[in-house]
Amino acid sequence: MTTCKISQIISPAFYDAHRAIKAGLADELLAEGGRGSAKSSFVGIELPLLLLQHPECHAVAMRKVGDTLRNSVYAQICWGLSALGMAHLWHCTVSPMECTYKPTGQKIYFRGLDNPDKIKSIKVPFGYIGALWFEELDQFSGPEEIRNIEQSCLRGGPFSFTFKSFNPPASARNWANQYARETRPGKLIHHSTYLTTPVEWLGPRFLADAERLREKSETAYRHEYLGEVVGSGSAVFENLRIEPIDEKLVRSFDRRYHGVDWGWYPDPWAYNACAYDAGRRVLYLYDELQRLRTSNQDTGRLLLDRGVCRDPDAGEYLTADSAEEKSCGDYRTMGLPCRGAEKGPGSVNAGVKWLQSLDAIVIDPGRCPETAREFSEYEYERDKRTGEVLPGYPDANNHHIDAVRYALERVWKRRGA
Repeated sequence: MTTCKISQIISPAFYDAHRAIKAGLADELLAEGGRGSAKSSFVGIELPLLLLQHPECHAVAMRKVGDTLRNSVYAQICWGLSALGMAHLWHCTVSPMECTYKPTGQKIYFRGLDNPDKIKSIKVPFGYIGALWFEELDQFSGPEEIRNIEQSCLRGGPFSFTFKSFNPPASARNWANQYARETRPGKLIHHSTYLTTPVEWLGPRFLADAERLREKSETAYRHEYLGEVVGSGSAVFENLRIEPIDEKLVRSFDRRYHGVDWGWYPDPWAYNACAYDAGRRVLYLYDELQRLRTSNQDTGRLLLDRGVCRDPDAGEYLTADSAEEKSCGDYRTMGLPCRGAEKGPGSVNAGVKWLQSLDAIVIDPGRCPETAREFSEYEYERDKRTGEVLPGYPDANNHHIDAVRYALERVWKRRGA
């Protein structure tokens, strides 16, 4: 039993996350945000509460480097126990570094992954390890390392939950930023900032430092305090908005554009559906498909089943890479009004520049995860010797970008791009 109200010790930004975890609606929390976002404080409270709900369960809190444990996850858990009014019910030691719940003997272990064997060698006194916390997720080696730890630890019991917290690195290509865009049932993705934290928790010095950095460098402020992926200075598209697109808005689109980039293997076949708000200069990307080693007949059937260009009077267009005119012909034979893109010298640069010129490119990460990844990670190449940005656009990992460019060709060419 706790002796305080949870609403008094967790930031209001986490109320819904707390309710979802308590109700068993999630098995993972990915908490990202900038300085002062209260994400680590929330985990420091939520992890012990999970153990109270599951008396056969133990937990492990991890950092990549063991020397950083005491002043980070260990200190945060000890703070959480005190905030919950439960410190007297726990025995916390630093050698070995662990916290033990006196009424049941449940333990929270603390480990660094600079010695993975220390994780695999944990022997619990009873029950099983059911909860993990990866603090500063981006400092770990990558998804394979995380997956191996989860598979090694989370077995033998009916319950499991993983906390993953980090400040997003600047580059969209960082594996943790990519992982944060991947959705699945049970995975709760949460973003918070110091602006969602009660002011009295932060103090005037913190707020003054944040404001000082905002005035000095807007980009650094957005990255450090707002937890935004601001790029490494070589992002091609700086006008992206990766956010859900409401179904009501999708139904309201009166003109839809469809694009296909042919592929087989290792390059995939890629399809995108788009809508363009010319008045606001906003492009919406609301649907995608991607396949490997799939015939024209099968991909064409996928489009027909999706209702692509079903109504010839609906103002919809399907444009594909004209380098494969036979493939365009296969689609037309199936009843898809597919035309080849009008390629020519400078057409790639013109299309990408038009996309860059828009006020916003809105990509729904749930509907279009691969498209969101491509656009977010698309960066100019740099000279390996000098580090200077090279002219032109890389012709790699841009299949959905090409599909979108083909889809909107009749728009940007008409506008003299």
